[in-house]
Amino acid sequence: MKRMKSTILLSALLLCGSAAYAQDDPTIMTINGKPVSRSEFEYSYNKNNTESVIDKKSVEEYVDLFINYKLKVEAAEAAHLDTMKSFQKEFATYRDQQIRPAMITDADVEQEAKRIYKEAQERCDKGGGLVKPAHILVMMKQKATGDEMRAAKLRIDSIYSALQKGADFAMLAKKCSDDKGSAANGGELPWIEKGQTLKEFEEQVFSMKPGELSKPFESPAGWHIVLLKAKRNFFPYDSLRSDILRYIDQRGLREKIIDDKLDSLAKKASVKTTPAEILNAKKEEMEAKDTNLKYLIQEYHDGLLLYEISNRTVWDKAAKDEAGLENYFKKNKKKYRWDEPRFKGIAYHVKDKADVKAVRNAVKNIPFDKWAEQLRKTFNNDSILRIRVEKGIFKKGDNALVDREIFKTGAEAKPMKDYPIDAVYGKELTAPKEMEDVRSQVLSDYQEALEKEWVEGLRKQYSVKVNEDVLKTVNKH
Repeated sequence: MKRMKSTILLSALLLCGSAAYAQDDPTIMTINGKPVSRSEFEYSYNKNNTESVIDKKSVEEYVDLFINYKLKVEAAEAAHLDTMKSFQKEFATYRDQQIRPAMITDADVEQEAKRIYKEAQERCDKGGGLVKPAHILVMMKQKATGDEMRAAKLRIDSIYSALQKGADFAMLAKKCSDDKGSAANGGELPWIEKGQTLKEFEEQVFSMKPGELSKPFESPAGWHIVLLKAKRNFFPYDSLRSDILRYIDQRGLREKIIDDKLDSLAKKASVKTTPAEILNAKKEEMEAKDTNLKYLIQEYHDGLLLYEISNRTVWDKAAKDEAGLENYFKKNKKKYRWDEPRFKGIAYHVKDKADVKAVRNAVKNIPFDKWAEQLRKTFNNDSILRIRVEKGIFKKGDNALVDREIFKTGAEAKPMKDYPIDAVYGKELTAPKEMEDVRSQVLSDYQEALEKEWVEGLRKQYSVKVNEDVLKTVNKH
């Protein structure tokens, strides 16, 4: 009952707001009984007619494009394409990308940063805090020989003896340490906590007092002498805050913060609700304040449906309709006449003169679209390439060898390295003989014809009413 009351109240408030807003945002058209507001039309028109658009449309010219777009979306919804799981998943992902970031505030991120800090602080301080050591390392490889081991021990002992006699630690580290990274800084290492370095090294340094010098000790890296520079508890929060915030962004932890907040809000709600419902309520709240966001999300929703319905009805359908393509070509053959001859065939280059004729014989009695595969299997099936081939329908200027041999233009065809013998094989055509000769053009035109037929059908199927008075006020109110 509480939920029903809150829903009724919310609806009433929205209706009151909508009534006031409707006076400033009249219906510009109705498509299949569904009103389209002037603001939605303006959003679409203005977005698609910026100064950078070459073929900029007037408002009147854009109306038909917009109506066709809406009719296709209507057809997609009538076909229930919006119920497909693939559509719902992709749309939800995009919608959430626009809404989820608004679910968290700087305070939420700050709270997570402090949680991460506290966890690190407790771990560090319970483990003994932080130490700042400087060391001198005499490196020793894992499988050192006896002589190498004795030499390393002798060297570290001589360094330790010099330190005991008053030699400067930093100077000796720069001169003698095999850890060149720290040697340049007098042997000084960064602040470390337990678990960051070698066990033997940690056991030694965490047992020392500031200012204390260790005796030589061994680790898997070799022999060390350590001077403990300082010891302290974990760093204060403010000194690490920017690093923690950067860590949150780099690890994508904002998404976790959002999920946690949604779960928390759902649990605290006075009526049973879900994180998805809270997210949807946030979407409606944001859309009410920002119509551009509303139409951006709607645009993506409709765009996904438009792509799917267009692919099924026009693009993919035309590409697979071989009979339809052939029929369209035959009916419109004059449309595809060339203004100059073409050469349908191959320009090829061989190493052995005998292969000139062998290439021709290989493809002589098979369809043109099978030539490439036939030549590959016959001549280039092994690791050795016997021939190099360019296949296609060439016009003047497309290929120098074809220009020279077929069109007799006097073009100079540079010899191909390692394939000195040139040849061509095919037919010179004054006009396309079959659909395949102009397939891409026929496909494009056939798709356009299917689209036109489809739109004409949609115009008859769905009612469309345009409010001319409102149309005149676009971008003028």
